[in-house]
Amino acid sequence: MRSSSPEVTMRIGELARRTGVSEHSLRYYEKQGLLTAERTAGGQREFAEAAVDRVIRIQELFAAGLCSAKIAQLLPCMHDGGSGPSEIAGEKLVADLRGERERINRMIGDLLRSREVLDEVIAAASAR
Repeated sequence: MRSSSPEVTMRIGELARRTGVSEHSLRYYEKQGLLTAERTAGGQREFAEAAVDRVIRIQELFAAGLCSAKIAQLLPCMHDGGSGPSEIAGEKLVADLRGERERINRMIGDLLRSREVLDEVIAAASAR
């Protein structure tokens, strides 16, 4: 049920509009424990204003290639609103995140090599 706090809330459609994320994805995030919503007496979802920053953060983590399970582990260690990480991350999570960072670094290297190949093809084709 809905809390009695005076916090501004929004329905799922408003959250989708403000974040550019589909309602389907927002429901998925909620099902995965990445996002929480209060329910009205009629069962409709209502999200706190902080959900906007949370969804943006989730999107950034997905874009970095993290899976929803890893994001679910990571989110409690992060502050919403871009205020930086909290200090509660355990050693295993830190090790996992270092592994993710290395994976991203390898992907960056692969992308740079792909760009070099494209640059060579473009230069060769332009020279003709």
